[in-house]
Amino acid sequence: MILSAQPDITIVGEAADGAEAIRAARELDPDVVLMDVRMPNVDGIEATAAICRETRAKVLVLTTFDLDEYVYDALRAGASGFLLKDMRRGELVDAVRVVAAGEALLAPTVTRRLIADVVGRGGPVAAGPRTDARLETLTVRETDALRQVARGLSNAEIARAMYVTEHTVKTHVSSLLSKLGLRDRVQAVVLAYESGLVQPGETSPPAHS
Repeated sequence: MILSAQPDITIVGEAADGAEAIRAARELDPDVVLMDVRMPNVDGIEATAAICRETRAKVLVLTTFDLDEYVYDALRAGASGFLLKDMRRGELVDAVRVVAAGEALLAPTVTRRLIADVVGRGGPVAAGPRTDARLETLTVRETDALRQVARGLSNAEIARAMYVTEHTVKTHVSSLLSKLGLRDRVQAVVLAYESGLVQPGETSPPAHS
């Protein structure tokens, strides 16, 4: 009801579980899929991976703080962001529009809690950094931009931290995503933590001279 009331959003289908969601995404070719994590038969994580692999749809995951580790798996599967189930109506509508426009939705405060929770429970980040040769293809400035993205900073905040324009930041981010073969900023966050480029708890941008 919330989404269909918006003039720029059309609901093209609904699904009762992950398997049905995958079939619907293949057949209906949606721009955005709003995905629950816990569903019968095929869960939201498996469904997210299949939809991101087989369709052009962006996946927006719904969750609670109690499901942080599942969300991390969903982000690794290709989700473009996530929302808490106690969000306001306007936040849901804005989130769908943001993801549809090709941006990632990952709030800095939630990012920090997510990573801290995964590390505390011995998740993939806690297993230690994994060398990723793709990082060697980045320029110094692109690497710096990736660090800021991983901290959850917006383009405006990154521009201030790096003393460049927002347009330059967008260029750096677009270039690094292309070089790393990543869909969006969320996957960049995951890669930055898994490779050890950014450490859990590292939240403030470095000083630049």
